[in-house]
Amino acid sequence: MSKHLTKRAEDYSKWYNELVVKADLAENSAVRGCMVIKPYGFAIWEKMQAELDRMFKETGHENAYFPLFVPKSLFEAEEKNAEGFAKECAVVTHYRLQNDPDNEGKLRVDPEAKLEEELVVRPTSEAIIWNTYKGWIQSYRDLPLLINQWANVVRWEMRTRLFLRTAEFLWQEGHTAHATKAEAIAESKQMQEVYATFAENFMAMPVVKGAKSESERFAGADDTLTIEALMQDGKALQAGTSHFLGQNFAKAFDVKYTSKEGKQEHVWATSWGVSTRLIGGLIMTHSDDAGLVLPPKLAPIQVVIVPIYKGEEQLDAISEKVSVFVKELRAKGISVKFDNRDTFRPGAKFAEYELKGVPVRIAMGKRDLENGTVEVARRDTFEKQTVAQDEVVDFVANLLEEIQENLFAKALDYRNNHITEVDTFDEFKDVIKNKGGFVSAHWDGTIETEDKIKELTKATIRCIPNDAKEEEGACVFTGKPSSRRVLFAKAY
Repeated sequence: MSKHLTKRAEDYSKWYNELVVKADLAENSAVRGCMVIKPYGFAIWEKMQAELDRMFKETGHENAYFPLFVPKSLFEAEEKNAEGFAKECAVVTHYRLQNDPDNEGKLRVDPEAKLEEELVVRPTSEAIIWNTYKGWIQSYRDLPLLINQWANVVRWEMRTRLFLRTAEFLWQEGHTAHATKAEAIAESKQMQEVYATFAENFMAMPVVKGAKSESERFAGADDTLTIEALMQDGKALQAGTSHFLGQNFAKAFDVKYTSKEGKQEHVWATSWGVSTRLIGGLIMTHSDDAGLVLPPKLAPIQVVIVPIYKGEEQLDAISEKVSVFVKELRAKGISVKFDNRDTFRPGAKFAEYELKGVPVRIAMGKRDLENGTVEVARRDTFEKQTVAQDEVVDFVANLLEEIQENLFAKALDYRNNHITEVDTFDEFKDVIKNKGGFVSAHWDGTIETEDKIKELTKATIRCIPNDAKEEEGACVFTGKPSSRRVLFAKAY
């Protein structure tokens, strides 16, 4: 397959789709709307998973696992949640196949094997988890209950795109129960902070922290907190959400606890999650026309070493030198690959690792052997430098930190230059159409206005920023009074 990519400026969507496939991250599967995550793509997810899992455990959460199937009656128990996900549900109705008497060699659903109760393939797990929590929670001593699960979910999406929107995807979902409203609200805010810290410190992806408008909230939530990122094409990406569920699920599943005073009280709940769409966000935040650009903290291979040689003798001499600093780099926790394959020329290897976004490439040839040097190239800026072999370990360790910081600074600069304040609807439409990014505008707080703006511009309210200042103004669409600005954007 040709490694040449469509230019971002020509067709951003095509560039993205080609990059995901050509960089060996994922591919479409035989199942409509589902993807195969390939080893290199899954390695990125594993690194994300490891860091997030550590952060969850540091904040007191434990992992568990709940069934993939949810009895329909349980799914229906919390009406808003059921209604919100109903159109995306896959449903199991039968439990057996049999030979088809009318079509030899084929199978059909056994009509005698109809389930007594249909099973929903989980689009989210609140229903099955809260039904379970009813048996786990009796007393205030059982609270708070802080559970997370790493799982797959199914949402029968009609229009799919690798990583960003697929019928089945991987995620984590936290589900917590608390004695008081204040504790549950504090939990939902804490998890928004965890997600923001991960996005910025590991993904090098700046985010805006805020709350969703009522119409954009999670189905069944009293409040939804979000982190919103901005992609290079000026579209927003909802990168993670944390929901304050109030007592909605506790009441639907009758989850009560006995307080210190001996009174029966419904518990207060949260849920929160991020998914493999973060990989899509990672790609679209940093990558370029040459391929992936990965932040070092999440790159499966942080450093690749390519020998340039003629004959076995030169390769042996290079390998001997390289083995020393490979060992030292690994001792520092840096992942290194020494690519000594003799089936590809150095130029082809350079192109491969450029496409795959490996942050640092080291080349070593005959002249480097003689001079005691190596050539170090960084993926983010394509700069090359000659470095002494006895200094290369510390140089590379520092360079990886510098690349991580540079990627964040570059993305932050782009994001900040694409937050535009507007005061008229003409300005609003002009920015959405011609500049893109976040539009900071006054809104009168009504769903009707929000819907009309979406209908006319395809822009939605991404969030009401946590740091939005009190500011008297007039709604950009209706002219009605408004007390603060919200962020609109077109979004994935």
